[in-house]
Formats: sequence, structure tokens, C-alpha cells
Amino acid sequence: MQAASPPRNFAIRGAQPGDEQALFELIGALAAYENLSQAVTGSAQQLARDLFGAHPAAEVLLVEADQRPVAFALFFHNYSTFLTQRGLYLEDIFVLPEYRRRGIGKALLSRVAQVAQARGCGCFEWSVLDWNESAILFYQSLGASVLPDWRICRVSGPGLEALARGG
Repeated sequence: MQAASPPRNFAIRGAQPGDEQALFELIGALAAYENLSQAVTGSAQQLARDLFGAHPAAEVLLVEADQRPVAFALFFHNYSTFLTQRGLYLEDIFVLPEYRRRGIGKALLSRVAQVAQARGCGCFEWSVLDWNESAILFYQSLGASVLPDWRICRVSGPGLEALARGG
């Protein structure tokens, strides 16, 4: 006989207009956790435009517990040329520290994986900081492979402008 799972004291739902301020605050908490607060230059208004405007750039799942948002997952489609299939890329997942170890992160990842499957995606990918050993172990416990041979390349700000001009 299988043990009963603990009762869920949280709910997962899609973000909707009006959630942008709470989501932006969670993004700020994620940035602080990663020691990257200075990298947050956007605003809740920009987030609303990009998530809920005419051409949404990404989708967000929010987790509510104790009548407030406590976690989120932001994802969007990409494309695998090798698989010749759409994929789903998880840009960020974050659970407030006081709500960790309650199954919220696993439930969020599972829900995004369900979205990927329902949409016929060939893969579901995300990145993890190399120093975040607890996250790496958590992802591996869920069956994820951490690919050691790949590095993320990024061009932004003045570097992006220069590259767009031809280098």
C-alpha cells in the first residue's frame, strides 16, 4: 500500500494581469538570493506588458500559500534543431526560503513538464548556477541531467549594441 501524500497547503495557477507587482517582488527576492540584485533593472509595468500584452514573451505559474504568492516559474518556448521540435525553457524558478521543503518546487517543475508534454515539446531545459549545489542535487533527484560541457553565452547592453552594428 502506498503512503498517502501530505495535504497540499498551496495552489498553483497561471499568472494574470494584476499579479505583476507580486511577481516582480519575487523576482527581486530571487535576485537577492543569487547576489544579483544590481542586475534587476526592469519594472512591474514592463513585466505586465511582456507577460500580458498582445504578444506575450513568456508564461508564469504562481504558487500561493497563506493567501499570498510565495513562488513562481517563468518559462517560454524554444526550438531544438537536433530534435526538430519545440522545447520549453525555464528561465527562473524560485520559492521563498520559508516555503522550501514543502514540495512546492517539485510541484512547479512537474506542472511545467506537464505543459511541455501537452504541447508536444521534445525537451524541457533550464540552467542552474554552478555554486547552487542544493538546487543541482534537487534537480538531479528529479531525473534532470546537469550538462557539464555546455556554457551559456550572453550579450547585452553595450555589447549587444556593438554586435548588432557588426562587431
